[in-house]
Amino acid sequence: MLNFYKLMFFITLVTGTLISISSYSWMSMWMGLEINLLSIIPLMSDSKNLYPAESALKYFITQALASNILLFSILLSLNFSESMFMVHNYSSLILNSALLTKMGAAPFHAWFPEVMEGLNWMNSLILLTWQKIAPMILLFYNFSFSTFFLTIIILSTVISGILGLNQISLRKIMAYSSINHISWMLASMMNSQMIWMMYFSIYSIISINIIWLFKKMKIYYLNQLYFSLNSNKLMKLFFLVNFLSLGGLPPFLGFFPKWLVINNLLQNNFYFLATLLIVFTLITLFFYLRITFSSLMINFSENLNLKSPTISFSMIAFNFISLSGLIFCTFLLST
Repeated sequence: MLNFYKLMFFITLVTGTLISISSYSWMSMWMGLEINLLSIIPLMSDSKNLYPAESALKYFITQALASNILLFSILLSLNFSESMFMVHNYSSLILNSALLTKMGAAPFHAWFPEVMEGLNWMNSLILLTWQKIAPMILLFYNFSFSTFFLTIIILSTVISGILGLNQISLRKIMAYSSINHISWMLASMMNSQMIWMMYFSIYSIISINIIWLFKKMKIYYLNQLYFSLNSNKLMKLFFLVNFLSLGGLPPFLGFFPKWLVINNLLQNNFYFLATLLIVFTLITLFFYLRITFSSLMINFSENLNLKSPTISFSMIAFNFISLSGLIFCTFLLST
Protein backbone atom coordinates (compact mmCIF):
# COMPACT_ATOMS: atom_id res chain seq x y z
CA MET A 1 0.00 0.00 0.00
CA LEU A 2 2.86 2.36 0.83
CA ASN A 3 4.46 1.75 -2.57
CA PHE A 4 1.13 2.50 -4.26
CA TYR A 5 0.98 5.90 -2.56
CA LYS A 6 4.59 6.63 -3.49
CA LEU A 7 3.85 5.69 -7.11
CA MET A 8 0.79 7.95 -7.10
CA PHE A 9 2.76 10.91 -5.75
CA PHE A 10 5.57 10.24 -8.23
CA ILE A 11 3.08 10.35 -11.12
CA THR A 12 1.68 13.69 -9.90
CA LEU A 13 5.27 14.93 -9.46
CA VAL A 14 5.96 14.24 -13.14
CA THR A 15 2.55 15.65 -14.13
CA GLY A 16 3.21 18.91 -12.26
CA THR A 17 6.50 19.40 -14.11
CA LEU A 18 4.89 18.64 -17.49
CA ILE A 19 2.03 21.09 -16.79
CA SER A 20 4.53 23.76 -15.84
CA ILE A 21 6.78 23.45 -18.91
CA SER A 22 3.94 23.06 -21.44
CA SER A 23 1.71 25.94 -20.27
CA TYR A 24 1.20 29.20 -22.16
CA SER A 25 0.38 31.37 -19.14
CA TRP A 26 2.50 32.15 -16.10
CA MET A 27 -0.36 31.29 -13.74
CA SER A 28 -0.59 27.76 -15.20
CA MET A 29 3.17 27.42 -14.89
CA TRP A 30 2.97 28.48 -11.24
CA MET A 31 0.17 25.95 -10.65
CA GLY A 32 2.30 23.18 -12.18
CA LEU A 33 5.17 24.06 -9.85
CA GLU A 34 2.80 23.86 -6.86
CA ILE A 35 1.53 20.41 -7.90
CA ASN A 36 5.15 19.33 -8.22
CA LEU A 37 5.99 20.70 -4.74
CA LEU A 38 3.00 19.09 -3.01
CA SER A 39 3.88 15.75 -4.64
CA ILE A 40 7.53 15.57 -3.60
CA ILE A 41 6.96 16.33 0.10
CA PRO A 42 5.32 12.91 0.83
CA LEU A 43 8.09 11.22 -1.18
CA MET A 44 10.74 12.89 1.00
CA SER A 45 9.06 12.19 4.34
CA ASP A 46 9.75 9.04 6.33
CA SER A 47 7.85 8.22 9.51
CA LYS A 48 10.70 5.95 10.74
CA ASN A 49 13.43 8.58 10.42
CA LEU A 50 13.50 12.16 11.68
CA TYR A 51 16.07 13.52 9.20
CA PRO A 52 14.02 13.10 5.99
CA ALA A 53 11.04 14.75 7.70
CA GLU A 54 13.25 17.68 8.72
CA SER A 55 14.58 17.98 5.17
CA ALA A 56 11.05 17.84 3.76
CA LEU A 57 9.99 20.68 6.08
CA LYS A 58 13.01 22.82 5.10
CA TYR A 59 12.32 22.14 1.43
CA PHE A 60 8.63 23.00 1.78
CA ILE A 61 9.29 26.30 3.57
CA THR A 62 11.90 27.40 1.02
CA GLN A 63 9.86 26.37 -2.01
CA ALA A 64 6.66 27.90 -0.61
CA LEU A 65 8.48 31.20 -0.07
CA ALA A 66 9.87 31.07 -3.63
CA SER A 67 6.38 30.26 -4.97
CA ASN A 68 4.89 33.26 -3.16
CA ILE A 69 7.59 35.53 -4.61
CA LEU A 70 6.95 34.04 -8.06
CA LEU A 71 3.20 34.66 -7.74
CA PHE A 72 3.87 38.22 -6.57
CA SER A 73 6.04 38.88 -9.64
CA ILE A 74 3.32 37.51 -11.94
CA LEU A 75 0.70 39.78 -10.33
CA LEU A 76 3.11 42.72 -10.48
CA SER A 77 3.53 42.26 -14.22
CA LEU A 78 -0.26 42.63 -14.59
CA ASN A 79 -0.25 46.04 -12.88
CA PHE A 80 -0.75 48.66 -15.58
CA SER A 81 -0.96 51.71 -13.32
CA GLU A 82 2.83 52.14 -13.12
CA SER A 83 5.32 52.76 -15.90
CA MET A 84 5.34 49.61 -18.04
CA PHE A 85 9.11 49.60 -18.43
CA MET A 86 9.77 49.82 -14.68
CA VAL A 87 7.14 47.20 -13.83
CA HIS A 88 8.54 44.79 -16.41
CA ASN A 89 12.11 45.20 -15.12
CA TYR A 90 11.18 44.71 -11.46
CA SER A 91 8.79 41.81 -12.06
CA SER A 92 11.32 40.07 -14.32
CA LEU A 93 14.06 40.41 -11.68
CA ILE A 94 11.79 39.09 -8.91
CA LEU A 95 10.55 36.21 -11.10
CA ASN A 96 14.08 35.16 -12.03
CA SER A 97 15.17 35.32 -8.37
CA ALA A 98 12.27 33.05 -7.37
CA LEU A 99 13.13 30.49 -10.07
CA LEU A 100 16.82 30.56 -9.13
CA THR A 101 15.82 29.94 -5.50
CA LYS A 102 13.74 26.95 -6.57
CA MET A 103 16.66 25.35 -8.40
CA GLY A 104 19.23 26.22 -5.69
CA ALA A 105 21.57 28.56 -7.59
CA ALA A 106 23.92 30.81 -5.59
CA PRO A 107 23.39 33.07 -3.70
CA PHE A 108 19.94 31.50 -3.13
CA HIS A 109 21.53 28.12 -2.37
CA ALA A 110 21.76 27.92 1.45
CA TRP A 111 18.80 25.52 1.76
CA PHE A 112 20.03 23.07 -0.89
CA PRO A 113 22.95 21.25 0.85
CA GLU A 114 21.03 21.16 4.15
CA VAL A 115 18.00 19.53 2.53
CA MET A 116 20.21 17.06 0.63
CA GLU A 117 21.95 15.99 3.84
CA GLY A 118 18.77 14.48 5.30
CA LEU A 119 17.54 12.58 2.22
CA ASN A 120 18.19 9.08 0.94
CA TRP A 121 19.96 8.66 -2.39
CA MET A 122 16.83 8.24 -4.54
CA ASN A 123 15.25 11.45 -3.26
CA SER A 124 18.61 13.18 -3.63
CA LEU A 125 18.68 12.11 -7.29
CA ILE A 126 15.21 13.57 -7.86
CA LEU A 127 16.32 16.84 -6.25
CA LEU A 128 19.53 16.98 -8.32
CA THR A 129 17.91 16.25 -11.68
CA TRP A 130 14.13 16.21 -12.12
CA GLN A 131 13.35 19.11 -9.78
CA LYS A 132 15.58 21.41 -11.83
CA ILE A 133 13.76 20.85 -15.14
CA ALA A 134 10.72 23.10 -14.60
CA PRO A 135 12.57 26.11 -13.05
CA MET A 136 15.29 25.87 -15.73
CA ILE A 137 12.83 25.86 -18.63
CA LEU A 138 10.75 28.69 -17.14
CA LEU A 139 13.96 30.65 -16.63
CA PHE A 140 14.85 30.03 -20.27
CA TYR A 141 11.47 31.51 -21.33
CA ASN A 142 12.29 34.70 -19.42
CA PHE A 143 16.06 34.71 -19.99
CA SER A 144 17.87 37.81 -21.23
CA PHE A 145 21.58 38.33 -20.65
CA SER A 146 22.21 40.99 -18.01
CA THR A 147 24.56 41.90 -15.17
CA PHE A 148 22.19 40.04 -12.83
CA PHE A 149 22.66 36.71 -14.63
CA LEU A 150 26.40 37.27 -15.03
CA THR A 151 26.62 37.76 -11.23
CA ILE A 152 24.59 34.59 -10.59
CA ILE A 153 26.82 32.54 -12.90
CA ILE A 154 30.03 33.80 -11.26
CA LEU A 155 28.70 33.41 -7.68
CA SER A 156 27.48 29.86 -8.36
CA THR A 157 30.90 28.88 -9.70
CA VAL A 158 32.91 30.51 -6.89
CA ILE A 159 30.69 29.58 -3.92
CA SER A 160 30.27 25.93 -4.97
CA GLY A 161 34.03 25.54 -5.35
CA ILE A 162 34.99 27.14 -2.04
CA LEU A 163 32.25 25.58 0.13
CA GLY A 164 32.74 22.14 -1.42
CA LEU A 165 36.39 21.95 -0.34
CA ASN A 166 35.80 21.11 3.33
CA GLN A 167 32.91 18.66 2.94
CA ILE A 168 33.09 15.04 4.07
CA SER A 169 29.43 14.27 3.32
CA LEU A 170 28.93 12.85 -0.17
CA ARG A 171 25.42 14.32 -0.36
CA LYS A 172 26.72 17.83 0.31
CA ILE A 173 29.53 17.31 -2.21
CA MET A 174 26.92 16.35 -4.82
CA ALA A 175 24.85 19.41 -3.85
CA TYR A 176 27.75 21.84 -4.32
CA SER A 177 28.67 20.05 -7.54
CA SER A 178 25.11 20.64 -8.75
CA ILE A 179 25.37 24.37 -7.95
CA ASN A 180 28.57 24.50 -10.02
CA HIS A 181 26.87 22.81 -12.96
CA ILE A 182 23.95 25.25 -12.69
CA SER A 183 26.37 28.07 -13.52
CA TRP A 184 27.44 26.26 -16.70
CA MET A 185 23.81 25.59 -17.65
CA LEU A 186 22.92 29.26 -17.17
CA ALA A 187 25.89 30.22 -19.36
CA SER A 188 24.75 27.77 -22.04
CA MET A 189 21.24 29.27 -21.98
CA MET A 190 22.47 32.62 -23.25
CA ASN A 191 22.78 31.53 -26.87
CA SER A 192 21.54 27.99 -27.39
CA GLN A 193 18.66 25.91 -26.09
CA MET A 194 20.12 22.75 -27.64
CA ILE A 195 23.41 23.06 -25.72
CA TRP A 196 21.55 23.59 -22.45
CA MET A 197 19.38 20.49 -23.03
CA MET A 198 22.45 18.43 -23.98
CA TYR A 199 24.34 19.66 -20.89
CA PHE A 200 21.45 18.81 -18.57
CA SER A 201 20.97 15.35 -20.14
CA ILE A 202 24.65 14.43 -19.80
CA TYR A 203 24.79 15.81 -16.24
CA SER A 204 21.73 13.69 -15.36
CA ILE A 205 23.32 10.52 -16.79
CA ILE A 206 26.52 11.06 -14.80
CA SER A 207 24.55 11.85 -11.60
CA ILE A 208 22.48 8.67 -12.04
CA ASN A 209 25.68 6.63 -12.39
CA ILE A 210 27.31 8.10 -9.27
CA ILE A 211 24.22 7.91 -7.06
CA TRP A 212 23.55 4.37 -8.28
CA LEU A 213 27.03 3.41 -7.04
CA PHE A 214 26.54 5.18 -3.70
CA LYS A 215 23.17 3.50 -3.20
CA LYS A 216 24.57 0.07 -4.08
CA MET A 217 27.45 0.48 -1.62
CA LYS A 218 25.20 2.15 1.02
CA ILE A 219 27.66 4.95 1.70
CA TYR A 220 27.10 8.59 2.67
CA TYR A 221 30.54 9.84 3.81
CA LEU A 222 34.08 9.92 2.42
CA ASN A 223 35.56 7.52 4.98
CA GLN A 224 32.89 4.93 4.08
CA LEU A 225 33.73 5.49 0.42
CA TYR A 226 37.43 4.67 0.87
CA PHE A 227 36.66 1.45 2.77
CA SER A 228 33.99 0.29 0.31
CA LEU A 229 36.03 0.97 -2.82
CA ASN A 230 38.98 -0.92 -1.36
CA SER A 231 36.90 -4.11 -1.31
CA ASN A 232 35.74 -3.91 -4.94
CA LYS A 233 38.14 -2.92 -7.70
CA LEU A 234 35.48 -2.69 -10.43
CA MET A 235 33.38 -0.35 -8.29
CA LYS A 236 36.51 1.74 -7.75
CA LEU A 237 36.98 2.00 -11.54
CA PHE A 238 33.34 2.99 -12.06
CA PHE A 239 33.56 5.63 -9.34
CA LEU A 240 36.78 7.14 -10.72
CA VAL A 241 35.37 7.32 -14.26
CA ASN A 242 32.11 8.95 -13.20
CA PHE A 243 33.58 11.37 -10.68
CA LEU A 244 36.22 12.60 -13.13
CA SER A 245 33.47 12.83 -15.74
CA LEU A 246 31.42 14.95 -13.33
CA GLY A 247 34.45 17.21 -12.96
CA GLY A 248 34.61 17.63 -16.73
CA LEU A 249 37.99 16.05 -17.47
CA PRO A 250 38.73 14.66 -20.93
CA PRO A 251 38.45 11.98 -22.27
CA PHE A 252 35.26 11.41 -20.25
CA LEU A 253 31.71 12.31 -21.22
CA GLY A 254 31.40 15.23 -18.77
CA PHE A 255 33.97 17.22 -20.74
CA PHE A 256 31.77 17.30 -23.85
CA PRO A 257 29.03 19.74 -22.67
CA LYS A 258 31.61 22.09 -21.12
CA TRP A 259 33.50 22.00 -24.39
CA LEU A 260 30.31 23.01 -26.23
CA VAL A 261 29.54 25.83 -23.75
CA ILE A 262 33.06 27.30 -23.97
CA ASN A 263 33.00 27.07 -27.77
CA ASN A 264 29.59 28.77 -27.88
CA LEU A 265 30.66 31.57 -25.52
CA LEU A 266 33.81 32.26 -27.54
CA GLN A 267 31.87 32.33 -30.81
CA ASN A 268 29.56 34.96 -29.32
CA ASN A 269 32.45 37.07 -27.94
CA PHE A 270 31.85 36.29 -24.24
CA TYR A 271 35.59 35.92 -23.62
CA PHE A 272 35.51 37.30 -20.07
CA LEU A 273 32.72 34.97 -18.93
CA ALA A 274 34.35 31.92 -20.54
CA THR A 275 37.64 32.72 -18.78
CA LEU A 276 35.93 33.17 -15.40
CA LEU A 277 34.06 29.86 -15.75
CA ILE A 278 37.24 27.98 -16.61
CA VAL A 279 39.33 29.57 -13.82
CA PHE A 280 36.79 29.18 -11.02
CA THR A 281 35.82 25.67 -12.08
CA LEU A 282 39.43 24.67 -11.35
CA ILE A 283 38.60 25.17 -7.64
CA THR A 284 35.77 22.66 -7.95
CA LEU A 285 37.99 20.34 -9.93
CA PHE A 286 40.48 20.35 -7.05
CA PHE A 287 38.14 18.59 -4.63
CA TYR A 288 37.03 16.15 -7.35
CA LEU A 289 40.66 15.20 -7.96
CA ARG A 290 41.46 15.09 -4.23
CA ILE A 291 38.68 12.56 -3.63
CA THR A 292 39.48 10.43 -6.69
CA PHE A 293 43.22 10.32 -6.03
CA SER A 294 42.66 9.49 -2.36
CA SER A 295 40.31 6.63 -3.22
CA LEU A 296 42.76 5.38 -5.86
CA MET A 297 45.88 5.50 -3.68
CA ILE A 298 44.52 4.38 -0.29
CA ASN A 299 44.74 0.64 0.27
CA PHE A 300 43.96 -1.01 3.59
CA SER A 301 46.06 -4.01 4.52
CA GLU A 302 43.58 -5.49 6.98
CA ASN A 303 40.82 -7.74 5.72
CA LEU A 304 37.55 -5.95 6.45
CA ASN A 305 35.29 -8.76 5.14
CA LEU A 306 32.94 -6.28 3.53
CA LYS A 307 30.21 -7.69 1.34
CA SER A 308 30.70 -6.45 -2.21
CA PRO A 309 27.54 -5.30 -4.00
CA THR A 310 26.54 -7.17 -7.13
CA ILE A 311 27.16 -5.39 -10.43
CA SER A 312 24.40 -5.64 -13.02
CA PHE A 313 24.69 -5.40 -16.79
CA SER A 314 22.72 -2.13 -16.80
CA MET A 315 25.25 -0.58 -14.40
CA ILE A 316 28.12 -1.62 -16.67
CA ALA A 317 26.28 -0.20 -19.71
CA PHE A 318 25.63 3.17 -18.05
CA ASN A 319 29.24 3.43 -16.92
CA PHE A 320 30.46 2.55 -20.40
CA ILE A 321 28.52 5.62 -21.64
CA SER A 322 30.50 7.82 -19.23
CA LEU A 323 33.79 6.27 -20.31
CA SER A 324 33.35 6.33 -24.08
CA GLY A 325 30.64 8.97 -24.57
CA LEU A 326 33.09 11.75 -25.48
CA ILE A 327 34.59 9.66 -28.30
CA PHE A 328 31.15 8.93 -29.79
CA CYS A 329 29.99 12.56 -29.43
CA THR A 330 33.17 13.84 -31.10
CA PHE A 331 32.73 11.34 -33.92
CA LEU A 332 29.11 12.43 -34.45
CA LEU A 333 30.11 16.11 -34.59
CA SER A 334 32.85 15.42 -37.12
CA THR A 335 30.54 13.54 -39.51
